[in-house]
Amino acid sequence: MPFDIAPVMAHRGRGYPVVVLASGDPFWYGAGAVLAQQLMQGEWRSFGVPGVMSLAATRMGWRLEDTVCLGLHAQPFAHLHLHLARGCQIICTLRDGAAVGQLAQWLTAQGCGAMSIWCLEALGGPRERLRHTRADSYDLCDVSAPVAVALDGASLARDCGMSRGAGLPDDFFAHDGQITRAPVRALTLAALAPRSNALLWDIGGGSGSVSVEWCRAGGRAITIEPRADRLCNIKENIDRFALSGRMQPVHGAAPECLAGLSPPDAVFVGGGGSAQLFTQLMQLPAGVRVVANAVTLDSEARLMALYGVHGGTLLRCDLAQAAPLGRMRGWVPGRPIVQWAVTL
Repeated sequence: MPFDIAPVMAHRGRGYPVVVLASGDPFWYGAGAVLAQQLMQGEWRSFGVPGVMSLAATRMGWRLEDTVCLGLHAQPFAHLHLHLARGCQIICTLRDGAAVGQLAQWLTAQGCGAMSIWCLEALGGPRERLRHTRADSYDLCDVSAPVAVALDGASLARDCGMSRGAGLPDDFFAHDGQITRAPVRALTLAALAPRSNALLWDIGGGSGSVSVEWCRAGGRAITIEPRADRLCNIKENIDRFALSGRMQPVHGAAPECLAGLSPPDAVFVGGGGSAQLFTQLMQLPAGVRVVANAVTLDSEARLMALYGVHGGTLLRCDLAQAAPLGRMRGWVPGRPIVQWAVTL
């Protein structure tokens, strides 16, 4: 892994047929998709057989259309975060036999020790074997590849897993205090309106929390941060949420570092932004969504001026949180947030 197509492509155009024998479903994390990208449509044919997901669903009696299928043989376990919930049904391929025990430990650490694990070895072959255990009492020995697991979350607690909504708790993220707080982040994501595969420029990323939640909603993000120490937090959050293929950190200051970046579908400016930055952002193509938050009087005045010229919506948000006050409780106000949102 990954599959090397060079030995196959070396036979291209030599006038004789070439056969590739690929295990499982060659178009699900397989060699077929890699080859098809390099060959013309008329150059190849595929003769499919049931892959590991079909075989596993058959053994479990699960509806495949209602089952999450993941290739964790080449991806971190954190890809499970979005799918862990009471009643979940997940089939995963794993790297080797040792990975089954490692997955059980990881699930237990996430508070999902009650997860039911079915270990599925050598499906469809003479060595096929199915065994059952729980994550927090994993005791299987001599597990060997090829191996998959079926995870049944029927016994999980109601609060297992992460919320799919915007506004995850701040302590889920690595940060140094520079983070868009959960309530403001939820308002910001609502204004940005994430869509599948849409690209976000997150300017002044801080911890990258807005980018993380944008990507969890199906998008892609380029997170721009001038401070190297905060860039380390952004990279840690990319790993923590398994977003290495969807979220790209960029070390630099805007607008200078924007040149050469892939054009965005949406832009978030978290720290108010300079006049030069907004002048450049207003030149982006029609349809790009721009959202900016301000917490200082200077940046608030800039957003009000932009609103006067370009329209859109202007929102002021005053938040307060209950906290102990002597023997009673009172409201502790946060800094007011002014948010400008516009579609160019």
